[in-house]
Amino acid sequence: MSAKLMEYFNKQPRIGTLSTAGKDGKVDVAYFGSPRMIDEKTVIMAVRKNQTFVNLQENPNAVFMILEQAGAPPGWKGVRVYLKMTEYQTSGEKLETMKKAIAQKAGEEAAKTMYAALTFEVQAVRPLMDVGQGWEKSI
Repeated sequence: MSAKLMEYFNKQPRIGTLSTAGKDGKVDVAYFGSPRMIDEKTVIMAVRKNQTFVNLQENPNAVFMILEQAGAPPGWKGVRVYLKMTEYQTSGEKLETMKKAIAQKAGEEAAKTMYAALTFEVQAVRPLMDVGQGWEKSI
């Protein structure tokens, strides 16, 4: 399943949102186009100096939800990927490499706003809708 997840995760176009919560429990959700799955257990992404980054420093757990339009909303496809941030870098080669990739897709101005390169470990995967299903096993 992990190789299939990696292929699905990296497919474009797609809509992806990252949900986080700070130590106070307040939840934030934001749209992200930069996350990439680099192996079957690792996701990387770049972020601005924003609420998402603040939350992840306080609470490393997050959920990346991928939505793929297919007719009316009940027919949409997607997956929820439960993540745990394992490290972040505010300078260095990893961040510069991510900025270059973002510049190619979204332009130099977008790339210049990136503040940190984040690394996550995949904890679990659930379908978009759990109708008639329980939690999927952790990876």
